[in-house]
Amino acid sequence: MDGFIPELSAEELKENRASQAMECRPTANGSPEKNSVGPPSAQTYLDPHYWDERFSSEEHYEWFKDYSHFQHLIKSNINSSSSVLPLLSPLSRSVLELGCGNSQLCDELYKDGIVDITCIDLSSVAVDKMQTRLLSKGYKEIKVVQADMLDLPFDTECFDVVIEKGTMEVLFVDAGDPWNPRQETVSKVMATLDGVHRVLKPDGIFISITFGQPHFRRPLFMDPKFNWSMEYNTFGDGFHYFFYILRKGKRRIDEKEEDEKHKDPPINMYQDELEGEDYLFRTSIDAEED
Repeated sequence: MDGFIPELSAEELKENRASQAMECRPTANGSPEKNSVGPPSAQTYLDPHYWDERFSSEEHYEWFKDYSHFQHLIKSNINSSSSVLPLLSPLSRSVLELGCGNSQLCDELYKDGIVDITCIDLSSVAVDKMQTRLLSKGYKEIKVVQADMLDLPFDTECFDVVIEKGTMEVLFVDAGDPWNPRQETVSKVMATLDGVHRVLKPDGIFISITFGQPHFRRPLFMDPKFNWSMEYNTFGDGFHYFFYILRKGKRRIDEKEEDEKHKDPPINMYQDELEGEDYLFRTSIDAEED
């Protein structure tokens, strides 16, 4: 299974891998389990009923690698004394997670000393199960709220950090040409970013973990209405996942010129790197690029 994926068309690749996803999905301990709600295509992710059905039977799934793969990036940007939030201890930093699903990201942040965490998800099933799981672990400080990331129900400037891991990806499922996405897609993405920018404190940071390459994300992240700066790291071996850091209040006049100096890392698709359903988002993007 090692090495590059054979040269199939994007559509053939999606059909082939979707069939595999329908058969099994890795469990939390790495062993496969029968998956009865795996999506036949990425378009299924747009259906709220799909998520309710999925969360009702699935206990845990991690999109875009688990916490151990980017923990060092979280710590350097949130927990480090030299980070953008140097005057706050991890205990006092407020974090909002968009689209928690059944991920254990909030659990891991909690174990790393961040306890003021609010998780949101559009699915009431996900919210109920997350609340039950966290209470069973004694993580009583973590709040879980049913909410839409396109319309965040929080006060202005109330979070130090907002983080999303693969949640915004669903907005791009039917974006069309990635160089010129459909207006409906752009409107939803901008509604999300508007909300994030609003709820962040003046020196807060937004962390986005995604497949989205910089030349596609930069025009959206760096819209003139926002005053945050943008930088990114990558993680993963053969395949790059992107870890964007947007620092509110840190945008400079020469930001665009400096961004253009960065060379975007090459994107290689290794079969062993595309875990679980991550390939569905990736092949959806590839199909549009071809």
